[in-house]
Amino acid sequence: MAWTRRHILSLEDFTATEYNTVLQTATSFWEVLSRKTKKVPALQGQVVANMFFEPSTRTRSSFELAAKRLSADILNFSPSTSSLTKGETILDTAKTYLAMGANIMTIRHRQAGVPKAIAQEMDRLNSGVSILNAGDGLHQHPSQALLDLFTLTAVLDRDNPRLELLSGQKIAIVGDILHSRVARSNIYSLIAAGAEVHLAAPPTLLPKFFLDLVDDNQPGKLLIHWQLEPALENADFVMTLRLQKERMSANFIPSLREYHHYFGITRDRLKLCRPDVRVLHPGPVNRGVEITSDLMDDPKLSLISEQVTSGVAVRMALLYLIGNLNTVNSYQ
Repeated sequence: MAWTRRHILSLEDFTATEYNTVLQTATSFWEVLSRKTKKVPALQGQVVANMFFEPSTRTRSSFELAAKRLSADILNFSPSTSSLTKGETILDTAKTYLAMGANIMTIRHRQAGVPKAIAQEMDRLNSGVSILNAGDGLHQHPSQALLDLFTLTAVLDRDNPRLELLSGQKIAIVGDILHSRVARSNIYSLIAAGAEVHLAAPPTLLPKFFLDLVDDNQPGKLLIHWQLEPALENADFVMTLRLQKERMSANFIPSLREYHHYFGITRDRLKLCRPDVRVLHPGPVNRGVEITSDLMDDPKLSLISEQVTSGVAVRMALLYLIGNLNTVNSYQ
């Protein structure tokens, strides 16, 4: 399958073909990661610059490991020790990495639109550099939604994960949806797959404008609930989100205890779901707030560890696809 997208900034305009290309390529790299030798020369000679302007453990480590598994050279950026502290602009920082030979830049920033601005500057310079959005403000987190998509479809068909497997599946997304770029990206991907997506949160964390993200031409459905039970009833999957206290500028909930009382995911509440329900969380987790510890650590119910493992394979796929726009090979 031909891949023509140079930058991965948002899932809003992703096509079904692009989703399936990512899933199939990630499946090939999942097999690579199961080998004794977990490295392929797919990006040998290319330079991947990880430019993370806000703290991250999972995403940054996952991108770094993915680049290493593809044999790329890696430049890691740290804002606290960079020239940003001396007044350098973000675009000038990106141009510095361009001058060092970067071919791909993964960008994470607390302000929405920064990856797009860097991509536009790279295109203006006709640099050929690809930009991958690793999370920008309250906008998008494409790689997290794609690894969630891979995790979900792989549960349904390990050998051939594909978009159509989620058609008609009921997926509940519960938690701090207002501040979640993960939720926004997942809404686009899951609705494109034909899933029935149910958002659940207190009204302060789930404004009605989320319904505007989906138009009537999309194959899936999006519904919002200000109570948990309707979202969980007969759900096939439950995705719970972290309360992002660092992004909250007001008191959106009375207390963590009250939030857990009404919206925390527990074993008892999962009885409303289908018997084979599985639970996801993008991490990091506030144990005992969004989800109970015993449920989080139960391998029969929790897919959280699988999400982390899937992240490396999916990010390998994304780096490979944008790093090799003309040819898509699988390593088998």
